[in-house]
Amino acid sequence: MADSYHHGNLRQALIDAGIKIINESGEESLSLRKVAAECNVSHAAPYAHFNNKEELIEAIKSSVTDQFMEELEASVAECATAEEAILAMGRIYLTFFSRNPDYFVFLFGKQNINAHLQMNKDYKNDYPPFALLKRMYRLYLEEKGIEKSFEEQEIDLIKIWSMVHGMASIACMKGVKTSFKWNNPDERLLV
Repeated sequence: MADSYHHGNLRQALIDAGIKIINESGEESLSLRKVAAECNVSHAAPYAHFNNKEELIEAIKSSVTDQFMEELEASVAECATAEEAILAMGRIYLTFFSRNPDYFVFLFGKQNINAHLQMNKDYKNDYPPFALLKRMYRLYLEEKGIEKSFEEQEIDLIKIWSMVHGMASIACMKGVKTSFKWNNPDERLLV
């Protein structure tokens, strides 16, 4: 997080300052004036990028999600199979949020995230990382030739997401030190 802005990307510095303020004091305490002060710029400077607090909050959510998706998609692109991709996504999920615990708190404690479990339908408003997991899980079933009912698929999806999300939640807690070892080739997130 930027404690002050020094001739770089002001928009991103304002977003980072917004995350810091939200996580320290709550979303209700966020204002464009406070992010300007956090970045050591004039109170008018944020208005070149955001019309109001709501636009800043949406920009924060988009910025964090875009960064997360870039890492997830890059990891998936390097995988030969869907199973490898799902494991890689789990690794990225943990490492991304371990590096950025404020992002985890902001996204999953402060924002509305849509994650529809129905495997027989895609939703345009699903959280992009969750939609990617659904696609990779469908591909996994196809690659392995596994037949499961939609209900069984939804249960598997809950297991996968909740296991990794729970581990990331623990890793992001203040005062908790974790060590995730991913070097065992026989590790399995899938049942």
